[in-house]
Amino acid sequence: MHQYRAAPAATLRIVPLDTLTLIYHRASGITHVVDSPVPELIAVLGETILSVDGVLSALAAAHDLVDPDIAALTARLDELVDVGLVERI
Repeated sequence: MHQYRAAPAATLRIVPLDTLTLIYHRASGITHVVDSPVPELIAVLGETILSVDGVLSALAAAHDLVDPDIAALTARLDELVDVGLVERI
């Protein structure tokens, strides 16, 4: 099973903007405009290495998850890996 962590904090500049969040990724020079749950995922991961189950548990502890979906969470984490905001270990 894969484990994940957010890109190093020094490579990210995160700026909340109303209901959206801007994330400037210094390594790629790209600014991402994201919505929930991306900022929450990055906050939960930080530089801690977590499995998908660990991410889901941390999200559940921090937020009221009505119907947690591990497949959807895995897909979202893999999308974030593809754009460099999260690393797969």
